[in-house]
Amino acid sequence: MLERWTRAVVRYRAVVIAAWIVVVLLGFLSASRLPDLLTTSLSVPGTGSTQANTILSRHFGENVEGTFTVVVPFKNATTSKLNAMEHEIAIAASAIPAGKVIQQRAFAGVLYADVGTSLNLLQASDQTGHLRGALREEGLATALVTGPPALNHDIAPVLSSDLLRGELLAGVLALLLLIGVLGLCWAVAVPYVVAASTTAAAIGVVFLLAHHFLMVLYIPNVVELFGLGLAIDYSLLILHRYRSEVDVEGADVEDAIVATMVTAGRTIVLSGLTVAIGVATLLFVPVPFVRSLGAAGLVVPIVAILAALTLQPAILSLLGRRGVRPVAVRGIFRPNNADGAWARVTRRVIERPVTVMLCALGVLALLMTSALWLQLTPGSVVAVPQNLQSTRALTLVSTRVGPGLITPNEIVIDLGHAHLANTPALVADRLALAKAILHDREVFAVAIDTKSPFVDATGRYEQIIVVGRHEFGAEASQQFVRELRNDYIPRAHFPSGTKIYLGGAPAQGVDFLTSVYGAFPWIVLLALVLAYLVLVRAFRSIVLPLLAVVLDLLSVGAAYGVLVLVFRFGVLSSVLGTYKVSQIEGWVPVFLFATLFGLSMDYEVFIVSRMREAFTHGAAGKDAIVDGLANTGGVVTAAAVIMVGALCGLVFGHVAGLQELGVGLSAGVLIDATIVRGLLLPSVMALLGRASWWLPSRHDVATPQR
Repeated sequence: MLERWTRAVVRYRAVVIAAWIVVVLLGFLSASRLPDLLTTSLSVPGTGSTQANTILSRHFGENVEGTFTVVVPFKNATTSKLNAMEHEIAIAASAIPAGKVIQQRAFAGVLYADVGTSLNLLQASDQTGHLRGALREEGLATALVTGPPALNHDIAPVLSSDLLRGELLAGVLALLLLIGVLGLCWAVAVPYVVAASTTAAAIGVVFLLAHHFLMVLYIPNVVELFGLGLAIDYSLLILHRYRSEVDVEGADVEDAIVATMVTAGRTIVLSGLTVAIGVATLLFVPVPFVRSLGAAGLVVPIVAILAALTLQPAILSLLGRRGVRPVAVRGIFRPNNADGAWARVTRRVIERPVTVMLCALGVLALLMTSALWLQLTPGSVVAVPQNLQSTRALTLVSTRVGPGLITPNEIVIDLGHAHLANTPALVADRLALAKAILHDREVFAVAIDTKSPFVDATGRYEQIIVVGRHEFGAEASQQFVRELRNDYIPRAHFPSGTKIYLGGAPAQGVDFLTSVYGAFPWIVLLALVLAYLVLVRAFRSIVLPLLAVVLDLLSVGAAYGVLVLVFRFGVLSSVLGTYKVSQIEGWVPVFLFATLFGLSMDYEVFIVSRMREAFTHGAAGKDAIVDGLANTGGVVTAAAVIMVGALCGLVFGHVAGLQELGVGLSAGVLIDATIVRGLLLPSVMALLGRASWWLPSRHDVATPQR
């Protein structure tokens, strides 16, 4: 099938290339409009926090994700001066659609006001500049605007700048590595063409998806840098095989392309499917934030496969034989690698398999131990650039008052009927609950009242605002949310039929983590099962897919350990320029597992498929292991380094979550391509011998001998 497909692509190469040009142009147009459709929402449908936030929006006019916070520092202000500033804020608030001051307070030299809107996060984010301009027009030049919409607005340009810098860095590193692998020839440009086409097409698809589903602000950075690395890897692996095929004496260019696609092309299809399987499991997480990352991540390997099967052979047919021949600078890899470095290393591994296996496992275990200190946060408002107005406002409030003021807990009480909120008995019940909560050492302040904004117009709903002492994602804040839900609220004395919900950013964050990690074990199991079934078909073995799954889990565990070492313990953080934080953002380990699991399988497929190919041509068991790694170890390592180069665009950015993802993926890819696939895989296969290739007899083909 691949043979007929490839010959058709070569025959109609002009049409194929023209079609990809159109796709790329549409992708570039989509890229400029995509940021306007992206969000940072952590909402989880069906949870208590979402129910509370819905009531706050409908009955109190408090749209949590559409609410700005205006912070005005002052010194020795009189009551009349404070009243004047409050009036000016109210006028400025009316300058944006549905804008109004919900509440305002003065604490420790800071006037703090919430400006609510009926807009969603994206719509409110677009109004950030208008609100800031209105405040300046009212004479409040020192006013700072923060809150979810302002943070969304301010971080978007930072992410765009990080992406441009990351792509430039990745492009330069990839160029140096490609010249090192292929030498100086026209073929060096092919991976760039394929990568640009892949990322443009992927962004175009994400742009279409963003019109119908929630898509998070980080997606362009993840898609473009991940797509860049994956597409270059696939293109390099095809080029490496094509050079071997076209150098065969008397080989026709078209036949060499067909032979390349039947072997390396088939392997890339299988590899891409394993990456897609890993990322696709995120679609089963019941959290829109994570699902959007899964959907965007799934697009990348699918588009990369399409580019590899269509655009790459079309370009190769234009390059012919001369286009891949190096001039002046020769690449480090040769068509025949039987006596190369990887062949020598593999032979030594096979000679001492037990020693190598134990040493490799020891290094991995040492790295994995650090993962025991892994702690999670739904998000952080401090691990972002501190020069933004929204973050400067948060710092000001945190320093003078406390970090919990910006993101309070909001207890919402539904009495079931109107006009009950201010009856003496219920006022007493509400006061008793507030007093009980106030004695908790995590509480900074508790606010209640008998009028708006604490009681809605119907008298059916009331709220208690509880300000904690820590930021919303801190472990102490998460624990306090659990205490409110499991201790304080159940012990409250309200009439039968009363429903009490806990809303606000801290509760939303806890619900986010609970929902994500409640589904995570099933996601892991699903990824393992699906990958195993695909690899059984690819490897024609029951044992090798099981080994691949175990090795993948070791790579992921080691990556988690590196994540903790760098970000919590600060190892190399000064060199890399990363944040030092006590908690890792909750979406990172899940996305890291799904992506790294697929990439690890990707490298496994390339190496073992070449071993299988050697065996089918008559090589014995250990000889097949040596041949497989001799011909793929170097290029897989080069591909891994190129992938790390692309991921450096995330590492050297300014947002903690993307830094964490970049470090975790980079470490995992390097560990997998060297320690795991280069040392552990051949040592275990040497110990297993013939058993590595075992398949029940009714499905089996001949197996290699020792």
